[in-house]
Amino acid sequence: MLRRLFEEREGDDGLPGRERKLALLAMITGTQLAVLDNGIVNIALPTLADQLSISGSESIWIANVYQLTTAALLLTCAALSRRLGRHRLYIGGLAVFTVASLGCALARSFEFLLVMRGLQAVGAAAMLSIGPSLYRIIFPTRLLGSAIGLSALTVAFGIAAGPSLGGLILHVASWPWLFAINVPIGLLALTLGIRSLPREKPHPGMIDIWGALLSIVMLSGSVFALDQFGHGKGGLSAGLTLTVSLACLAGFIYRQRRVARPLVPLALFEEPRFSFAATVSMFAFLAQGVAFVGLPFLYQTTMGVSPIASAMLFTPWPLAIMVIGPLAGRLADKANPALISSTGLGLFLLGMLALTGLGADSSYVDVIWRTALCGIGYGLFQAPNNREMIGSVSVDLSANASGVLASVRTFGQSLGTASVGLILGLSFGSLRLSLWLGCISVVLALALSLYRIPMAATRRR
Repeated sequence: MLRRLFEEREGDDGLPGRERKLALLAMITGTQLAVLDNGIVNIALPTLADQLSISGSESIWIANVYQLTTAALLLTCAALSRRLGRHRLYIGGLAVFTVASLGCALARSFEFLLVMRGLQAVGAAAMLSIGPSLYRIIFPTRLLGSAIGLSALTVAFGIAAGPSLGGLILHVASWPWLFAINVPIGLLALTLGIRSLPREKPHPGMIDIWGALLSIVMLSGSVFALDQFGHGKGGLSAGLTLTVSLACLAGFIYRQRRVARPLVPLALFEEPRFSFAATVSMFAFLAQGVAFVGLPFLYQTTMGVSPIASAMLFTPWPLAIMVIGPLAGRLADKANPALISSTGLGLFLLGMLALTGLGADSSYVDVIWRTALCGIGYGLFQAPNNREMIGSVSVDLSANASGVLASVRTFGQSLGTASVGLILGLSFGSLRLSLWLGCISVVLALALSLYRIPMAATRRR
């Protein structure tokens, strides 16, 4: 499949075949760093708490500041790419991430580490917000699905390998190496990016500052509030934060309708294929967020397996995405992406329904085939759906579409995490109830995806 990505045909848009190789390597390396860094650190929080002489609750902020800052800046970075040029923003974000990683490795205080983690997140937001849109100008349109499928594989590998890689580093070295390992890899990616990423002329004009501020409060506030609900700390502060976020959402929409150069052009949502794909993606990521948080609890509390065994039982899901994602992307270049996504959501739903049947006497085989089925379905869904989002809008708007895609993913996963925490914290029921909530979310995603199939078929003709 990789060889096909670099083949040239007459009339191709995008980069020449040989130049795509280096650009793809730069993209994969940078994205992998940004995705891996969250999982690597999460596994090390107890060690960091001990080494930095802080409490466990304080150590959680080493992970939270990364997630919150990244979420807050996704839409702003996507809009900024139009003013600077996507290649400049991506390379700049990678440079900031690499320097901040060195700062994290050299940190000897909790406060300095938090500052450096926040700076890392600024770089990660710059890269993740425009990654898919860069694939749009690197590869010909006929190969866009295959390229985005490879991007899905990269993210899945980061999700799967993060905790394991973090544990391995801590086994052979001290915690600063969790961050120091990013420096040589980041320098390599920088060299490749400077040499290979396609250049764009910046579009003059000021960014919508008020829109950016509203989006930052809206996104970071909602993720923070949902995280607090998810950790059983809802209360008054989380409720107020969520209220402020919703008020900022209303203000953001009001401003985007009236400003001459909006942060997120609402013309994006006038394209039905984009709007449907974004909404379907949010419901699907919500379901995945529910499963990613709920399953480890189910394995350890209901089935009584160890944490390391729980991690191993979970891996069929991301591994299946790694295998199926590129194949689904390639198929989406030849057939109706909405039909392929709907098929994937159907399999995902069957897998989620099967997971609700797990109990204390379930065997490892029972778990593995169910989680693998979820991964197969999700892998078949994700790349074609992302192709619909990015491919349904003009190249000029693809950077904004990429920012929306990343924001929807972050919000959906956070909402899923919060839902599990809320169910557990309020004792509404067992973990199985969380999985049923995930099933309902997939049903909604599947219904919307089935509805859009004729629409996507018409546009392909």
